[in-house]
Amino acid sequence: MQVRKKSQIKTSSEGVGRRVPITKTNKLMKEIKNIVRSRAQESSSAVEKLYITMRHLFNRGFYKPMGVSGDTLREALLSLRPEIYGTIAEEKIELNGLLYVIERLPIGIEECRFINLTSDEGYSKSHFTAIVPPKRKRNCYRIDDEQMNVEITRGRSDIYDILTHLTFIFIESHKIKHNVLIDETGEVTRDWSKLEQAVLAGKKLNLVEREKTLSHTANILGRTFAEVTDIYDSFGTAEKPDRFLHVIYWLGKLALEEAMGGPKRTVTFSPILRERLGHHIHGEIWATNIKQVLKENDLINRPIHIISANMHSVMNSLFATHVHKAKFKDKSDFALFEELSKSGAHDLRNKVEDFAKQHGMISLPDASGTNIDVQIFDTAKIDWNKSAFPGAKIEAGNQPVIIVMDYAFGEQAYETIDELLKPFKESPDKRTFLNVVSVSIMGKAGILEGGKGDIMIPSAHINEGTGDNYPFENELTAEMFEGNDIPVYAGPMVTVLGTSLQNKDLLKFFHDSTWGVIGLEMEGAYYQKAVQSASKIRKSINPDVKVRYAYYASDNPLETGSTLASGGLGTTGVKPTYLITIKILEQIFNL
Repeated sequence: MQVRKKSQIKTSSEGVGRRVPITKTNKLMKEIKNIVRSRAQESSSAVEKLYITMRHLFNRGFYKPMGVSGDTLREALLSLRPEIYGTIAEEKIELNGLLYVIERLPIGIEECRFINLTSDEGYSKSHFTAIVPPKRKRNCYRIDDEQMNVEITRGRSDIYDILTHLTFIFIESHKIKHNVLIDETGEVTRDWSKLEQAVLAGKKLNLVEREKTLSHTANILGRTFAEVTDIYDSFGTAEKPDRFLHVIYWLGKLALEEAMGGPKRTVTFSPILRERLGHHIHGEIWATNIKQVLKENDLINRPIHIISANMHSVMNSLFATHVHKAKFKDKSDFALFEELSKSGAHDLRNKVEDFAKQHGMISLPDASGTNIDVQIFDTAKIDWNKSAFPGAKIEAGNQPVIIVMDYAFGEQAYETIDELLKPFKESPDKRTFLNVVSVSIMGKAGILEGGKGDIMIPSAHINEGTGDNYPFENELTAEMFEGNDIPVYAGPMVTVLGTSLQNKDLLKFFHDSTWGVIGLEMEGAYYQKAVQSASKIRKSINPDVKVRYAYYASDNPLETGSTLASGGLGTTGVKPTYLITIKILEQIFNL
């Protein structure tokens, strides 16, 4: 008779002592499954809590990020532990995440105790100089030594983005404070005194001085000397090469003052911003300007194709190969596009832009506050033999008009497209409906299977948190992109509240569950919501309007070292950008 060990006898409420063999593998798999599932649920709850709390604080009008009113935001972010913020929940300071955030906030914000979020309230007409963060289009104004005003003209997503970033840097600032404060009397470590001495000296440090200061800073941050040296130059600017030290010092200084009973940092929302937000004020001005230009140029009754992309790929795809055919005759089109994408290629780009303006392109730099520039292409003025599409099949007298709009930001996508698709109100008694034939969206997104530069073709957009979903018939298919040495993935994509609010557990749930999500981005569901309401309910555009969505991968948040904080795409994104653009144009030109 075989005797089982006690540990091998499983009991249950249905029958005590019922013998079920348990293997180590089964037990381990069950435990892992439970942990992952509960962690994903915890993360989903944290995202929802962040979303609700930020809206509550906005309605309240102000809050103190490191005070009682900021507790919920801090706790939710620490619970979520987004991939982009790396070691936010650990004692050591997160360097890549800090760089990512600092590049999206105005220079000098680390010095400010008061941060005021405003609408467009006339500061551009004052003596204040606009400060525009290098990686995020938003106008900011330094009011005095203690206050920074940040203009919010791109909707609620802009507020979620800023508040999340501010919460992160304030959490990091208190970690710095914790590492340098010795006791309650305010005594600080020698490392902090040396950092303060170097920063307040106000001069450019030579190599010896810089490395001495970096040695002290590494101790403060809980990082190695090599780690701080590697990231040092990424923070620097031409005017402030030692900005890294400056940022660390001021974050720590304000946190130390708070800890010693000084005034707490405060975020406020201006009354005008609270009154205007959600009413499409900037989007309506933006859309009306476009329609006015269409009317003035006798284009408003022509077939219209809207493309959301950057301000170079459509123009270059049409004209660059002709303009630079002599100089790049032995190179591929993609090699030319790579040259045009380099930071120093101003002359090459200007030649293409000048040629485009002579052949039907109208440039509309933004004047509405949306920060979305626009180009309008009148294809009737294009000499197709001087373009990259000599075989374009365009019906005479019915040539399409292409409206290219720069990338929207989150919820702003709904505001802008919703307004653009409305009829043009020429007078109180006259409305002109736009003949919108197609809406095409080309953008960057995070990928959940694959790597940077891969292409994603969505079949539906799912709104994170609500489960709202928008299936559609995509005119672009994965098969169209095969044979170009770029992996292509097709399936649903999730529209997230913010790319900085994602962690592996939540994303793995979207990818591995029956949702089968292939990637994440911030605008898709909002674009589709606007297109569906205009075409299916309001009947302001053709109910059979064609839609095209395609994204190229800027990062893979499921891979360590491949998140957005790990750096940009460089030239990796050039080929997929232009490949998607060309496929969109081929369909518009009936090729």
